[in-house]
Amino acid sequence: MQDTHISLAHGNGGRYMRELIEELFARHLANPHLDVDADAVAIPLPPGEVLVTTDGFTVQPLEFPGGDIGALAVHGTVNDLAVAGARPCYLTLNVFVEEGFEIATLDRIVASLAHAAQEAGVVVAAGDTKVLPRGEGGGLYLATTGVGVRAPGRRLGLREVRAGDRVLVSGPVGDHGVAVMLAREQFGLRGELRSDAASVLPLTETLLGIDGLRFMRDPTRGGLATVANEIVRASGLNLHLNEAQIPVREPVRAVCEMLGYDPLYLACEGRVVAVVAPETAETALAAWRELPSGTEAALIGNLNKAQTRARVILRTPLGGERVLEELEDDPLPRIC
Repeated sequence: MQDTHISLAHGNGGRYMRELIEELFARHLANPHLDVDADAVAIPLPPGEVLVTTDGFTVQPLEFPGGDIGALAVHGTVNDLAVAGARPCYLTLNVFVEEGFEIATLDRIVASLAHAAQEAGVVVAAGDTKVLPRGEGGGLYLATTGVGVRAPGRRLGLREVRAGDRVLVSGPVGDHGVAVMLAREQFGLRGELRSDAASVLPLTETLLGIDGLRFMRDPTRGGLATVANEIVRASGLNLHLNEAQIPVREPVRAVCEMLGYDPLYLACEGRVVAVVAPETAETALAAWRELPSGTEAALIGNLNKAQTRARVILRTPLGGERVLEELEDDPLPRIC
């Protein structure tokens, strides 16, 4: 392509659009299922229960330490399938790009997206591109749909949670939220903290082989505290979290203390929260800690019958308790 920036002509269905698709998107995303001349393609699937998910990505800045919007789109979609117990197979990709956007930046992001898809073992089977007039978009937005397959008979979900179950997290929380905030150079702060954005498939597949697994979720928007409240609301049980056991990196803790944020409400993009039966909790923890992405995994809480209204109760290092309420505002917009 000779052009250096996206123009409205790249979305008009003509030669410029064809060149953009063939010479940028198809060059990076080429696979046997991607046919840029077809309106729809067939996707063969292995036996099992077919799961589908969809997501949108508007993170700002588009590139940040540890990732970018392209890799994030893959990881976010793959992770939603993985925590549901599925093996991700295919993605679709919708690209909304603003007039004037630098093509070199778009090329880097699509290359990163393709690399993340290859690492996760998924292929982009279909896509669409739209160009927004200058000033009517945020540079680049992505929307994805993911298709995966789950083993027949797999029972996994909030309805499976029982009193006495233990809660695990696969690693430090809040990394992604703070890394993106620092990349924006807001409040005069800078740092080297990297986002935790990654596929959680190795973590989820490890737990799928352990008896007593009840539920998994990736704590993205709203962080660990939001997942905890979802568990409480669905189960009617109290969830007691031990703050001293929840892993939080020191740079994350320091930024949050300076700015008044709570790291338990900040987004992660490569972590898993799991609920397991008490008799297999230690086995699950040990299995996670054998993985490169789970070396800092921790048992952080347990579920008990509620005497009155079910709540998330955080036990502080000093022995006190406070309630973690459901998130109401948006501390860090456009975080994913």
